[in-house]
Amino acid sequence: MRFGAVLRLLTAALLLTFAAAVAVPALAQQQVNPTAQAVQERQFLDALKNNPQAELQGRISIPDQRAATLERPAGRDWRAFHQGTMLRITAIGILGMLAVLVAFYLIRGRVRTEAGPAGRTLTRFNGFERFMHWLTAACFILLALSGLNVTVGKHLLLPLVGPQAFTNLSVAAKWAHNFLAWPFMLGIALMFVVWIKDNIPNMVDIRWFLAGGGIVGKGHPPAQRFNGGQKALFWVVVLGGAALSVSGFFLIFPALAGGVLNLQFWNVVHGIVSVLIIAAILGHIYIGTIGMEGAFDAMGSGEVDLNWAKAHHSLWVEEEMRKGQVAPGGPRLQPAE
Repeated sequence: MRFGAVLRLLTAALLLTFAAAVAVPALAQQQVNPTAQAVQERQFLDALKNNPQAELQGRISIPDQRAATLERPAGRDWRAFHQGTMLRITAIGILGMLAVLVAFYLIRGRVRTEAGPAGRTLTRFNGFERFMHWLTAACFILLALSGLNVTVGKHLLLPLVGPQAFTNLSVAAKWAHNFLAWPFMLGIALMFVVWIKDNIPNMVDIRWFLAGGGIVGKGHPPAQRFNGGQKALFWVVVLGGAALSVSGFFLIFPALAGGVLNLQFWNVVHGIVSVLIIAAILGHIYIGTIGMEGAFDAMGSGEVDLNWAKAHHSLWVEEEMRKGQVAPGGPRLQPAE
């Protein structure tokens, strides 16, 4: 290579090096000073302390201007509700109901069939009715447990199983919650269609409540196929289930909720209604298992003892006798399902 060419190459390299040396300080001056940025963040925090209703916004380069909002009052209120108030509502609703049931059992004991078993049974629920009941019940139990994990899991479960196991369980619970919601909604719809005709409140139910429902005091007031308490539970489950279905739909598909504020509203509705239904179902489970003798048979085999039916649903037994489903003194006539 000729000396002149080498000289020109060295000269070009020196010029590029000099240009880079000049450009680096200039670029450094254009970059954000970390100290200045920290000062700006402190100003943001001070602004929030001085004015809790302040809404922090910045600049963005994408079309969706909603992304410019860093923090808004409604979001802070929702976070405070979810981390504080919702925890208290859950604890009071569920633990309070459990305490009431334990106290009631210790005081009242198990409700027995005073006349004893008759040795004859009556079909109370057919196979399809039992199917839709257990479909809804099984889904609800899993939905309740996976939903409670969102509210109290990090306080109760995380310390017991550790971060990794809690993460795995929470992810599985989330998927189970999203998919089990659909058969739960189907079960609610089926129960409404099949049982609505037997769950219209009337004066018989008012008298049933005034008499203590056979739970408080002695004796059993007359009741139809569903007594006043069961009708109340039916409407709690149907209306509450409808609220859970609508709010849960928007939580599964947040883009359809109409914005973050609406999504937060549905989240609050979903949480409060869930606690109310869980508390009511705890009472239902208590009565159907240890609280009342013979009650579980209704949804177990579908058959109930005739004396049990006369004690708790005397008007319904009379109606079944008029239909010929129960012979006054003979064996039971099995209705077709």
